[in-house]
Parts: sequence; C-alpha cells; structure tokens
Amino acid sequence: MLAALLGAGSMPEAAAQTPGNVVPDVSVGRFAMERHGKYLTVEMEVDLSALSVDANRAVVLTPRLVNGKDSLDLPAIGIYGRRRYYYYVRNGISTLSGSSGISCLASKKPEVVSYRNPTIYQEWMNGAELSLHRCDWGCCRTLLAAYAGALGEHNEAFFPELVYVRPEAETMKSRSLSGSAFIDFPVDRTDIFPDYRRNGTELGKIQATIDSVRTDKDVSIVSVWLKGYASPESPYAHNKELAIGRTEALKKYIRQLFHFADGVIVTDYEPEDWEGLRRYVERSDLDHREEILAMIDSSLAPDAKEAKIKRTYPEEYSFLLRNCYPALRHTDYRIDYNVRSYSNIEEIRRIMAERPEKLSLNEFYLVAQEYEPGTEEFTAVFETAVRMFPDDPVANLNAANAAMRHDDLDAAAGYLDKAGDSAEAFYARGALAIRTKDYAAAVRHMKRADAMGLREAEAILAELKERGYLEKQ
Repeated sequence: MLAALLGAGSMPEAAAQTPGNVVPDVSVGRFAMERHGKYLTVEMEVDLSALSVDANRAVVLTPRLVNGKDSLDLPAIGIYGRRRYYYYVRNGISTLSGSSGISCLASKKPEVVSYRNPTIYQEWMNGAELSLHRCDWGCCRTLLAAYAGALGEHNEAFFPELVYVRPEAETMKSRSLSGSAFIDFPVDRTDIFPDYRRNGTELGKIQATIDSVRTDKDVSIVSVWLKGYASPESPYAHNKELAIGRTEALKKYIRQLFHFADGVIVTDYEPEDWEGLRRYVERSDLDHREEILAMIDSSLAPDAKEAKIKRTYPEEYSFLLRNCYPALRHTDYRIDYNVRSYSNIEEIRRIMAERPEKLSLNEFYLVAQEYEPGTEEFTAVFETAVRMFPDDPVANLNAANAAMRHDDLDAAAGYLDKAGDSAEAFYARGALAIRTKDYAAAVRHMKRADAMGLREAEAILAELKERGYLEKQ
C-alpha cells in the first residue's frame, strides 16, 4: 500500500491541476483524478512544509469521495507529534490514519508526499467530488478541529464503448518459414560438398529451420519447397541445367538427412536470377545505373542481354561479376506446416509468451477476454496479435480499440489505417474522432457504421445529437 501511495513518478502535464491551499497549512499541487480500466486513480502532491504538529497532537489528512449518499474515505496521511505517536506504539492501538494509510512522526515528515491511490471504480463515482479533510486530534482521541477543502470532481468523459470483433477460428492453422541459402558448388558441378567453402553454415541454416518445427509436437510439416537460381554469366541453357541439377542435389541431401516421405520436398528453379540482379543495380550507385537497368528490362534474350551489358559497360560488369553474381547463385526455401488448435487459456498464455506465431487470431481473442480492458495485459495481447498478423483487418481493428482503451491515440490511428471498411472499423474511427474532439469526423464515421447496421452506432449518434454535435453537421 505504501508503494501505491508514495508513487515516485510524475503525472502528465495535461492531466495535472493545482488546487493550492485546501486546508490550513496544507497545499496540494499536480492533482489528477482519472479512470484507468477498472480503477479510479487519485494522484497529487501534498505539501506539508508549512504544517506544524505539537508533541501531544496528531493531524490526519483524509481524501474523501462523495456523491449524494455515497462516500468513500481513501487511505489517509497521518502526522503525529512525538508523544501521540509513541502512545499508539506502546499501547498497541491502531493509529488514527488507519493500517492502510501513511503514518509518520512530525519531526520526520517529508516536505511533500507524492500521493497515489487506485480505487476500484463504482458507478456512483461518476460525478463524485473529492475533498481533503484535516482533523486535529488531542489526547484520549479528542477531536480538536476539523477542516475540509474541495480538490476536484470526477466526470466520465463521453466516449463510446468499443466494439471488438471476434475473429473466425481457422479450420487449418497453416504457417510457413522461409529463407535463402548460398551453397557453393565447384565450377560446372551439381554435387553438394558440405565441407566446401561456407556450405556447412548455409546447409545448417536450412537444417535449423526444419528442426525448429520438426521437433515441435504441436506441428506437422506439410512440404519443403526449394527453388534454385543461377547467375547470368554463362549461356542460358547451361545455367538451366545447373539450376535444375543443383536444386535436385539439395533435395537429395535434405531427404537423406530427414527421411521425408515422397512428395514432401517440392522443387522449382530459375535459370538466371535477373530480378535479383535488377534489385542490386537499382540500389547501387554504379555509373550508368539507369542505362544498365534499361538493358535488364529490355526484351532481349538473356544471353544477348548479358553480352550487351558486358560489352557496353565492362567496368561495371566486372564489378557486378565480383560483388553481385555470387549472391545470385542461391536456393530459396520454405517450410510449410500446420499447427494444432489450442483451447486451454493457460496453454494459450504460455504459447503467446514462447511462440506467438503458432496462435490464431481467435486464440489471441480468447486469452484477451481474461483481462480487464485498458490494462497492460489486455493491450499486450492485441499488440502481439497484430504483430503476428500485420495486414489482417480484424487484428488491426482490435489492436486499435485496445490502444484507444489504453489512451495511445497515435497507435490507434495507425492501426485503423489497416482496419478495413467494416461497420466496426467505421465505428472505431468515429470513437477515435470523439476522443480527439473531431466531432464532424465522428458523425461522418458513425453514420456510415449506422447505415451498415451496427446498432451501437445508432446509440452514439443519439448521444452526439443530445450534445448538440449532430445539428452542426
């Protein structure tokens, strides 16, 4: 409790107010009362520097929430004169500030108490006034004086309830891992030599990728796809033979290593990797870069193309031969696999922490329901989901809602750019516009959501009308 009350962090400037002197000899600065998820949090700096307490007296400062007949005393701050303090200690009597509050000797009191207290929010707190009460006590629990001063009022901001969309469960959770390996072959050979040059490292990359899923009991490998490429410096027909032969050699090597069944390893080939050459030239600062790109894009046959580049720009060609062509002799690979489904929440939590790529959007949604909206845990679930599915509209919509609930409006706007054109997406854009006080945009988006049949939008439009924003459009 002390850690909650004596928070060290400062509050955002936009949320802070300065009530000043609220009771004799006590002033309050940087005051804020805000709702975060299921908590109403009170933060303030209580300045005790002017407060003096006699040895036989105690001063208790109690923040109190009041709304009509409902009230709640928050944990108090008690400052005790020396005799009063040790009286309570010797007699085993609870201090006046209570077990959950702060108690300190007047001679050791801090100049400023950074007070922070989260309280579980209740509906009656909407419109409640928070005041600070000072009570001066003498011996025998005699109340000598009482003062009260208003700090502020909590009013729930107009903000629509957010609409999350439950993703459809995947019938089959298909995933893939891919990469490129640069396997060296002796000139004009198609045999694989694992110890030749850097082949041990490059073959190890493919083996490690396959092992990462092959040893997972939740995963079944569907296929291993290989596509071999050669570079353009030899005749095209010869390069075709090399690309086919070298890809088949890699297929044989992998099959002997893992004993895959027939049909699991699928091969393809590209005799000359002109796309790779084009990407390299386009990103380079070569002389005659544009002219070489034009030759690459021309309709000339591959051999004529390469001969023209070599003949016209021999220096640039020599540079490409040394620095680019070796990387064009590569094999792309992709491991396609299926992952079983999960329904146990604790198991989903564990998978999310260890291997989130194995989860479906629906499984992320299931675990999110276990957390209170607005909390760090709730937000983290949808942030992880959208990282795994960066282009999925539902993932982006739910991540936008979670970000809004967590007051990260910039992130919410970014997610909504990729949230699609569903009624829920327009509703979320309207909710964000209300949060940023762009009521013209809010009305526009809510009308679209309403026209698409989302009943929540109708209620928000009615609220906007009641507040006078609809007539202004």
